[in-house]
Amino acid sequence: MKSLILLTCIFTSMTVLAQKMVDLPYETNADVHWSTAEKEYYSNIWETNVITNVAIPRLEVFEADQPNGTSVIVAPGGGLYGLSINSEGRDVAKWLNNHGITAFVLKYRLVPTSVDGIKEITEESTNNPAKIGERVAPVLPLSIADGLAAITYVRTNAKAMKLDPNKIGFMGFSAGGAVTMGVTFNYTMATRPDFIVPVYPWMTVIGDYKIPEDAPPMLVICASDDPLGLARPSTILYTDWVTSGKNAGMHMYSKGGHGFGMKKQQLASDNWIEQFYSWALTEGLTKPTLN
Repeated sequence: MKSLILLTCIFTSMTVLAQKMVDLPYETNADVHWSTAEKEYYSNIWETNVITNVAIPRLEVFEADQPNGTSVIVAPGGGLYGLSINSEGRDVAKWLNNHGITAFVLKYRLVPTSVDGIKEITEESTNNPAKIGERVAPVLPLSIADGLAAITYVRTNAKAMKLDPNKIGFMGFSAGGAVTMGVTFNYTMATRPDFIVPVYPWMTVIGDYKIPEDAPPMLVICASDDPLGLARPSTILYTDWVTSGKNAGMHMYSKGGHGFGMKKQQLASDNWIEQFYSWALTEGLTKPTLN
């Protein structure tokens, strides 16, 4: 049995490594320095695989076997101290692939930490929450710039990858939701996402914002019992879109908590990605999977 588990782990690692990795162009900030190398590991605190200390932004490319032209850039969450790379990244990408959608998991720049960034943010959230905001402040603009660079890459290479340059979506979870909305409030004509899906987005870190005149269609996903209090800002975001006459949908689940991603909890929120797909079909943002 141990041998079988080992072989499975090796095969899984090889599958991950086999994905195409793309380095994105970036500008540095003299006030942000990384002294610890990027690392992927299993966090016992979050009970999932995470990546910390991302200093060079990259895209992990998941190409659909039968691409239907739609693509989605996926930004995992993690408080900008880490990336919940599986349940809010690779697992999402694989689901999208099975429905003809090409996915790009974005490894955006993170707060420089020691070896265990998840331990750091967990301790700071209890002992000194203000410190999180101080450490995130200079990094978030870099993360948003990475999101804009990701759109540039996908749109520039759309034809070669059999993708529609006018059907590029951006989906982000928690801190990745902040990156999603940061991209939305800072895009140019060339870097505008064609639709956005903020999933329990961390809106308080964004601050004041203005709805773009050509704001893309948006689907907000969250749970009312989110322990970080993200339900109300999510509803405000949705209301602002609707009040401005923009296309918006929302699924607010009564239960789900925070960080559910692709985890199964035997709750209605388990089906959020199917709801996203139904919405995308309704809005003409993707095509049905061919059987």
